[in-house]
Amino acid sequence: MSSPVAAGASGARPDFIVITGLSGSGKSQAVKVFEDLGYYTLDSLPPALMPTTLEVCRAGGHPLVAFVTDARSGAMFAEAGSALDALAAAGHPAHVIFFDASDEVLLNRYSETRHRHPLSASGGVAPSIVVERELLVDLRRRAHRVVDTTHLSIRELRETLLSLYGSVSSALFVQVTSFGYKYGLPLAADLVFDVRFMENPFYIPALSALSGSDPEVRRFVLEHPATREFLELLEPLLRFALPRYDAERKPRLGIAFGCTGGRHRSVAIADEVATRIRAFWPGELEVGHRDRDRPEPRT
Repeated sequence: MSSPVAAGASGARPDFIVITGLSGSGKSQAVKVFEDLGYYTLDSLPPALMPTTLEVCRAGGHPLVAFVTDARSGAMFAEAGSALDALAAAGHPAHVIFFDASDEVLLNRYSETRHRHPLSASGGVAPSIVVERELLVDLRRRAHRVVDTTHLSIRELRETLLSLYGSVSSALFVQVTSFGYKYGLPLAADLVFDVRFMENPFYIPALSALSGSDPEVRRFVLEHPATREFLELLEPLLRFALPRYDAERKPRLGIAFGCTGGRHRSVAIADEVATRIRAFWPGELEVGHRDRDRPEPRT
């Protein structure tokens, strides 16, 4: 089996990408990958609008931009070559990625999705693919990289693009959150730990009005034997799991700790876990306390 990637040598990560190719070849999946990599993406952009749109994107603070332009633009697609030339002449050469697949695979994908081919030639999908290939000859010739998705699963396509255009540093963003169960689960949490099995500072008069961010409460929670044992069990799990989430190119991992009201135990533990993660994890990490500062009494 030939390599799914051809044409173009490896180099610096491009800041302006134009995605094109056959309908059904995987462009929509590619857009999701580039969004995860931090690119500002626009789909089905008429070629003549690319120079102006790139200028607007740059002015709006988007250093990484990816446009998708293809046969869905209809007659306007004929301007693709001249638009790319104009961009290059203005000092903004596009890195063109062309997505391809065999006719048989494209036919199978259309039969599975029952989508209408954008060119809709008489006779069905097969002649439409032939017409589209002819329309794309020039852009395929211009492509810096051709990605053949004939034998690629969605996961393999994602891994291919990430290996070609991803950053060498960790892309996994870890978000640690404390919350109160009485106010509901955090919607963005991937891993949720219930810490209500620990002794509740709310019932200690000297600590009740404080929060888990105050030294007195933090000391009470973290020095409790149950907390110490919990953290000693949890840290090896996170050391095991985070690199594997990162290897799967998950862009974000939400870790949430919940107690009854989200003011005492969960806050102290979330802060402590974040500190421990920072000691071994090179990626970006953020800590938030969703319910710590609610005005209502908490238990």
